[in-house]
Amino acid sequence: MIAAVLGASGFVGRAVTAELTRQGHTVMVVPAPRLRSTAKTVEELLEQSRRMDAEVQQLAKDLAGADVVINAAGLAAPGDPESAELTGANALLPVLLAQAVQQSTAHRFLHLSSSAVQGHSSVLDESTRTAPFSAYSRSKDLGEQGVLAVSGSTVIIRATSVQGEDRPTTMALVRIASSRLASVAAPGTAPTPVSSISALAAFVVHASTVAEQPPAVVLQPWEGATTTSVLRAAGGREPFRIPRGLCTFILRAGYGVSTLLGERLHGVIRRVELMWFGQGQQADWAAASGFTVNPAVGSTLERARAKR
Repeated sequence: MIAAVLGASGFVGRAVTAELTRQGHTVMVVPAPRLRSTAKTVEELLEQSRRMDAEVQQLAKDLAGADVVINAAGLAAPGDPESAELTGANALLPVLLAQAVQQSTAHRFLHLSSSAVQGHSSVLDESTRTAPFSAYSRSKDLGEQGVLAVSGSTVIIRATSVQGEDRPTTMALVRIASSRLASVAAPGTAPTPVSSISALAAFVVHASTVAEQPPAVVLQPWEGATTTSVLRAAGGREPFRIPRGLCTFILRAGYGVSTLLGERLHGVIRRVELMWFGQGQQADWAAASGFTVNPAVGSTLERARAKR
């Protein structure tokens, strides 16, 4: 298989490219254009894309010869405010790519999105139901809406809270887990979407190569981690257990303050919420299509802790 990868130099793109190569596939590295957009709705986004035929034609030319296109480009900025750059990278680029794929030799387009589009839902799933709560999650949600409106052959892969031993967000998790701030909502057995980059890369390649066309939205499957096991692996110590009611009160107050500050603290508070309560995952397609998860989140966090 020949796979065209956008964002190949980024955190996810590097891992996907390495996994494709390991499995014997050919990788075409395609540069992602830097785009800006002030679109707030999918209608505005599509209208802007219709005025960018030259950019679509260039992308189609860059994708020539590829069997599969994988978009791992974008801005991973959960704490950033709304900006034309954020919307351009996470919403406009996927739409232009979806249009370019229709003019190329590729038979499948995989767009890497984020489970953040489903917000505070207690269980993540593979439906088109979304509830974005921040500038970042809204930009990802807008990108999903855009590619689904453009192409029926698009596969949206919702990545969860992906960790890598050298990733800054992982090192931040290690610092918290190693401190007295490490805590969970009692009893601490809730499943968590914290996952490993190796498991995500393997899942992306599986979705790229499986014979039958995957559904429009698929979710990265659970690696078996719980709120307690993640903090134990990252910090080497048992977390404190806080009454659930107190956790809920603190989070509500935090989000209220953050809203008054223009959602400036939403990203940080959301990370605390995931640390305390976790989030369930209903990733039905992975198992149905024969994908077997190789859990690596614990060992990934342990290696990150060793580097601290």
